[in-house]
Amino acid sequence: MKINQKNHDIRLIALDMDGTLLDADHRVSDENKKAITEARNKGVEVILSTGRHYSTCNEYAKELGLSSYLITVNGSEIWTASGELVDRQLLDLSLIQLLVDLHKKHNTSVWMISTEKVWRGEVPDNLDAHQWLKFGFDIEDEQVMKLVMDELEINESFELSNSSLTNIEVNAAGINKARAVEKVCHHLGITMDQVMAIGDSLNDIKMIEEAGLGIAMGNAQTDVKDVADWVTSKHTEDGVAKAIRNWVL
Repeated sequence: MKINQKNHDIRLIALDMDGTLLDADHRVSDENKKAITEARNKGVEVILSTGRHYSTCNEYAKELGLSSYLITVNGSEIWTASGELVDRQLLDLSLIQLLVDLHKKHNTSVWMISTEKVWRGEVPDNLDAHQWLKFGFDIEDEQVMKLVMDELEINESFELSNSSLTNIEVNAAGINKARAVEKVCHHLGITMDQVMAIGDSLNDIKMIEEAGLGIAMGNAQTDVKDVADWVTSKHTEDGVAKAIRNWVL
């Protein structure tokens, strides 16, 4: 637990989306919008840092009037607010094939994110026709979850996280939201000490740990709360707005 955070010079707020910024209906509440606008009017940059593909989150950035950067697919891509690609890190085709084989072996639900789209519940026949950013397993059975995790954890080519208790998200090793936020800080001429990061799942944990101020949602997974500096309200209770008002405004 870091101390004396009230005196911290927060220049950037990095927001996860699902389970954090968005409510149960995948909307941004009026209170969250208002707090974000007030923070931006105060000169604090606000960015989205999400596991989502660019195509499913850029409209939210537009809705909020955000004007700097957008971190997508757990840090595999960084975009400008105007839609220019700044950085992209791919999953090697051989690793994607390994993940597909693991999915078939354990008969899991699956989703895959390529540079152009999200594939849900299907695996394209021509894997080599696409560039891959992330692979996702969705597993309800705890025993199967453990078997899959055991096989994934021995491969140093993977960065493992989740966005819910029943899924596993796989990126290329070293790709995570913390590294992407660090790159954005470099572009903005600030440091990680000047970042407030807010999230709820394991794909947020590194940016929450490494930010100057790490905030867990009230609905966050226990491991996320354990490393956070502060726990705000749930995503259904304007938790983002409460964190911004408490620490920034």
